[in-house]
Formats: sequence, structure tokens, C-alpha cells
Amino acid sequence: MGRFHVHRDGTRHIDEHALDVHDHHQHGGDLLAAGDHSGYKETGQTRVTILENLLSENDRVADDNGRRFGESGVCAVNLMSSPGAGKTVLLRKTLEELGRSLRIGVIEGDIATSLDADRLEGAGARAISVVNTSAGFGGECHLDAVMVQSAMERLPLSELDLLIIENVGNLVCPAEFRVGEQARAMVYAVTEGEEKPLKYPVMFRAADVVVVNKVDLLPHLDFDLDAFLANLAAVNPQAQVIMASARTGEGVDEWCAWLARQSPAASSEAED
Repeated sequence: MGRFHVHRDGTRHIDEHALDVHDHHQHGGDLLAAGDHSGYKETGQTRVTILENLLSENDRVADDNGRRFGESGVCAVNLMSSPGAGKTVLLRKTLEELGRSLRIGVIEGDIATSLDADRLEGAGARAISVVNTSAGFGGECHLDAVMVQSAMERLPLSELDLLIIENVGNLVCPAEFRVGEQARAMVYAVTEGEEKPLKYPVMFRAADVVVVNKVDLLPHLDFDLDAFLANLAAVNPQAQVIMASARTGEGVDEWCAWLARQSPAASSEAED
């Protein structure tokens, strides 16, 4: 899927260069083949067509989902991260704080189990819908629009102001599949290394806001925060950055304020 470039407006195109073999001379004249698809000589074009059709159908369903969210007055936020970045802990803190003023629903995506959904029980969500992707080939590494559409059927959308979609922990595929969301948020942990925006640009480029989590660990890490912020700005200069610690509560107020601004209910209250 990495051969598809996704722009901030949701459009995407195929990187034709990624379908060829690129030769780069390295030290001592060694040859490095990057993006070598020579093994698909008979089926390469068919494979690209299938991927195009898959994304086109996903986008059609995502548009339908978005219309349903809009008609129900619900703001949907796609929450993404790598595994272990702390988004479930942050989400529980969010429900505890923001659930007092907004009616929040959650779609909880994971390859298997309901462990994360169980951790959110009693925190303030009006409804939680679990999606396990294990029926896919070895377990899908992302939620797609059809999965979200299925989960929506189990939620009282008309009784919600905000829907948070906790995507499967992965730094690649979730960013490439629109699900009908109004906004995209990413949780990044300082334990992951400052080079991640450069290594996974599609994910960081897709985010409207990046919550830099676990900042309470900074005194104990060999982590260059300035370098990370520079790398993020190089990939996505428009992204809002929130420094946070889901464990201590630092930055949670700022994150909740960002979420509240996305909700039509919060906007209408502000106007009144």
C-alpha cells in the first residue's frame, strides 16, 4: 500500500516509480534495488488495478459514512498511532474529562480481543462498538470504511455528539484508508524515536493534530525533542502539536479542547 501517496485533502495517486526497480549505486559500487517488483511481471498491472479498485470502493463507503455522520450531527475523529503509544490510556482520560460535556461514542478497532474496550468501560462513553479485524488475512492492520460502517450500525448515532474511532495500532495502513472521519488525530510516544516522521511520512502527513505522548519520560530518555519537531514540520508543517502525558494528565485539557472544537454541538453552544 505504500506506493499510494495520500494528500491532506484525501486524494491519492499511484507513485509510478514505486512500480519499477530503482538502481542506486552505494559504497564500492554495490547495487541496491529499491521497490523491486520484478517478481510480478505477469500480474503487476492486475495487482495495481485491484488496489485502485479497493481504494475506490473504500472511498465510496467512506463518503457514505461521512454523510451519515453529518446527518446525525456527529463529528467522527480517526485516532491513530503505533502499538503502545498510549492512545487507549489517553482515550480513557478523554472520556473521563470530556464525557461530562459531550455525548461520546467509541469504535474500538483491534486485530483481536476486546481488551482495550474493556479498559474504557465506565469512563464516560455513551456507547462502545468493538471491531476485530482477525477475519482478514492474518488480521487486518487497519480499519477500513466497511468495518466502520458495520460498527456504526451498533451505535445510537443520533444520541452522540462525538465519535472517536480508535484505529488498529500501526504506522502505515490506517493513514491510507479513509473511514468517513471529519478529522484525523495521531498519538506519538517519545519512546519511538525522533526519526519516525521521516520513516513514516504518510501517517504524520495525514494527521491534523499530533499528540506527543509520554513527555513525563523525557528526563529518562536519550531523545531529541527539537529534532523530532523539526522532522514533523518538514513532513507536515500544518499539524497542530500537543505535548502530553496520558499517565500524569499533562496536556489532556488541550487535547480535549481540540476535540471539542471539532464537534458541531460544541460549536453551536459557543455561538449561543
